[in-house]
Amino acid sequence: MSVETPPSERIGLHNLHPAPGSRKARKRVGRGNGSGTGKTSGRGQKGYGSRSGAKSRARFEGGQNPIHMRMRKLRGPHMQKSMPFEPFRTHTQPVNLSELEARFTAGAAVTVEAMRAHGLATRKDVPVKVLATGELTKALTVHAHGFSGAARAAIEAAGGTCQVIAD
Repeated sequence: MSVETPPSERIGLHNLHPAPGSRKARKRVGRGNGSGTGKTSGRGQKGYGSRSGAKSRARFEGGQNPIHMRMRKLRGPHMQKSMPFEPFRTHTQPVNLSELEARFTAGAAVTVEAMRAHGLATRKDVPVKVLATGELTKALTVHAHGFSGAARAAIEAAGGTCQVIAD
């Protein structure tokens, strides 16, 4: 219930009131069946939530199968599941020979910065590996962190050189 202050009265701590409907009395549980929250006090009949000290656990997901049970398990050296979670993930970014053919002129020095300037190898701090997808007809000096065997052979067959960047 708000009290309107006349315009002539100054506003101060003595006449401040909360907005109507912003304050609500707390629910008093366990005060008899007529209150609506008697007997089990809104906790239901049995189960974990009805016990004293029960609170929602940190990993509880509302009855859904929790994430620590959905994840793969690492058991034993003889099972494939005991390998690292992503054994086939590559930690390099690929650049194909066809992309080098399309973007660079003959005799150019292809560095990681030059590749980035031409829209290749755009992820920073991720090593670059040159792969042999496509054809290469130009002699290029390619600087990269890694080369596939077929890519190295194709670059050298076209008259270019491969320079491995050691980081």
